[in-house]
Amino acid sequence: MEKFETMLGDSKLMIETGKLARLAAGSVTVRLGDTVVLATATIADKPREGIDFFPLLIDFEEKMYASGKISGSRFIKREGRASENAILTSRLTDRPLRPLFPKGFYNDVQVVITVLSADLVHDPDVLSIIAASAALMLSGAPFDGPVGAVRVGLIDGELVVNPSYEQLANNSQLDLVVAGTKERVMMIEAGAKEIDEATMLRAIKFAHEAMQPSIELQHQLINGTTTTEKRNYPLRQPNETLLSKMVKFVGDKASKAIYHPEKTERNAKLEELKSQVWETFANEETPETEVAEIFAKIITQEFRANLLKNDKRPDGRKLEEIRPITCEVGLLPRPHGSALFTRGETQALTTVTLGSAGDEQMIDTMDSDTTKRYMHHYNFPPYAVGEIKPMRGPGRRDIGHGALAERALISMIPPKDSFPYTIRVVSEILSSNGSSSMASVCGSTLSLMDAGVPIKKPVAGIAMGVVTDEAGKFKILTDIAGVEDFNGDMDFKVAGTKDGITAMQLDMKVQGLGFEVFEQAFAQAHTGRLHILETMRQCLAEPRPDLSMYAPRVTVVKIHPDQIREVIGPGGKVINEIIARAGGKGVTEINIDDDGTVYVSSTNAKYAAQAVDEVKNITREVQVGEKFVGKVTRIMDFGAFVELFPGTEGLVHISQLANHRVDKVTDIVKVGDTLPVVVVEIDSVGRLNLSHKATLPKDAK
Repeated sequence: MEKFETMLGDSKLMIETGKLARLAAGSVTVRLGDTVVLATATIADKPREGIDFFPLLIDFEEKMYASGKISGSRFIKREGRASENAILTSRLTDRPLRPLFPKGFYNDVQVVITVLSADLVHDPDVLSIIAASAALMLSGAPFDGPVGAVRVGLIDGELVVNPSYEQLANNSQLDLVVAGTKERVMMIEAGAKEIDEATMLRAIKFAHEAMQPSIELQHQLINGTTTTEKRNYPLRQPNETLLSKMVKFVGDKASKAIYHPEKTERNAKLEELKSQVWETFANEETPETEVAEIFAKIITQEFRANLLKNDKRPDGRKLEEIRPITCEVGLLPRPHGSALFTRGETQALTTVTLGSAGDEQMIDTMDSDTTKRYMHHYNFPPYAVGEIKPMRGPGRRDIGHGALAERALISMIPPKDSFPYTIRVVSEILSSNGSSSMASVCGSTLSLMDAGVPIKKPVAGIAMGVVTDEAGKFKILTDIAGVEDFNGDMDFKVAGTKDGITAMQLDMKVQGLGFEVFEQAFAQAHTGRLHILETMRQCLAEPRPDLSMYAPRVTVVKIHPDQIREVIGPGGKVINEIIARAGGKGVTEINIDDDGTVYVSSTNAKYAAQAVDEVKNITREVQVGEKFVGKVTRIMDFGAFVELFPGTEGLVHISQLANHRVDKVTDIVKVGDTLPVVVVEIDSVGRLNLSHKATLPKDAK
């Protein structure tokens, strides 16, 4: 057993190996505070046949026991399928590791990260990256690591390493995760509250420096472990003779096929050329997969050479040019808000649904039980790229893109106390030629404003790319299309308002880039974002003043927490009766927070007002001198009991029924009659004494 430790920020980071999971190719436990994760790496002995991609699988496993919890589900107590948070952490871990494997390595690699202990202070997602890297370094895989990672916050103007959950939620303007090697940044994930580009770049540099101890600790681990040994895995390299022949055969046909303004025409030309290549070179000795790989390599080389030498993009745009944009709002009659955002051949239809507080999503996780009132869901059907595939629910990519768009807008959503609605946004990608996640950000902004959600500012997003060469030359591309994403070296998504960045995501296909690339990318992204925001403004400049006629109306009533039980009643009797009188469930809902905030929502304005009045009446304090028109509920020899409002009644003594002597109460009123009364006394135990006589003219009989 080997153990190594260092400081990461103000906390001790420890890596241990040789104790757990010793049959895996590489196994480590990593600890920060009382958060502990176990990472294992397992590698197949032989490449997988018939594929042209690296089959890396990262699985992040949340365990309820890690934080001393049992699942809150009544029927299911063991962990089930991965939560959205687990999927996002798996993606976060995958992204900085994948580019560090060599081209042509097609052996299956699986990394499993299991959270063994969670202290609810240190997020295990950063540890997941460090632990996965360390396990791979020990596994003998052809992995060009190690990779370090760190989370950075911005609190009171100061950059902070490893901010706690509480600090991020309450004080930080920034939630930034950066992963990278000793020399380069490999991955960025950020949510922010309108951080300017200069501050964001400073935070990235700060994070890269702060992660260095986690990289050095892994070097100590490798140097101090005698069993670590790199294995010679076979790499599938292109046949140089075949490559030479195919290059000669393709000639200038590649250039003619690549450069077309429309994706459909470009793909058709490339497929035609590919068919000619297959017919010429594919045979029993040369499988189609090998020919396809070499053909893709030729196309990539042609694209990159023309871009670096001639600034030539496949659709003819200049490097900083954004594809044509059209926007439309209010397309759909029944959703509470809708928008269609089209940029080039990428098209996102986004809808907004407003609900009551009871529609909030309940989240039962390893960390804590929480609710979520703003949700962004992203769907990418196969027809969006002209394909046919089974549709079996959202995949990891869909969940990741939805989370990115949600992060981009969350800081612009009005707080619950000023806009007491649950908000669900759904982006349907109808067609895609790159940057669909950023199109969903733009479409979501427009649909929210169309729904009348008073967002603080509009948000737009743009994806940047880069192409580099071995000499360090690079070209930054604004608003990358699909072919540029596939053949380029970077996918850098930046979303924000006119005043700053709200979300950011960076993925690399090379082994990192220098900060000069980020600086230029930030500048071009800022210019592009302002252009898109202006185009959106021309479509809809601000949120609509009124909600959709089909959206529920929510009224907020504040009561004392001690009065909650009075509104709910025994077994929910009172609140259910109020709802039943106000149209029933499905029309009216009443939700009550522990602090006494009551949310009354209804699709019927009359019922909403009625329910609000009933809640107010139950919890109101009656004052002497107040007048009511009540309902007679009981007749006694000495007077009549009158209900002023549900749950509150008082006594009209027989002497207070008229200006003259009354012999029998029933001579004046009967059960069910309505009776104007005034409160004349509240006795020492809270009983109400009422008078009908006081409401009558003195000469009335």
